[in-house]
Amino acid sequence: MKYSVDRIENNIVVLESLDDNTIINVPINRFDFKVEESDIIVYKDNIFIKDDIEKEKRIISIREKMNRLRKEG
Repeated sequence: MKYSVDRIENNIVVLESLDDNTIINVPINRFDFKVEESDIIVYKDNIFIKDDIEKEKRIISIREKMNRLRKEG
């Protein structure tokens, strides 16, 4: 399952599913790496893994969409 880090509040990481937009709250101590907003996290085999490649792809995609919107406006 893939998630985007929506926000971090009071040592809780709020994750939004990229599949169905459901929200889950995970204690920050469940991660063995630094978690930041907009990170992409994969949950597999009962562990969380940061996916920096997917994060970069999403950032590029959002920038391209914003540029298209600016050109159309």
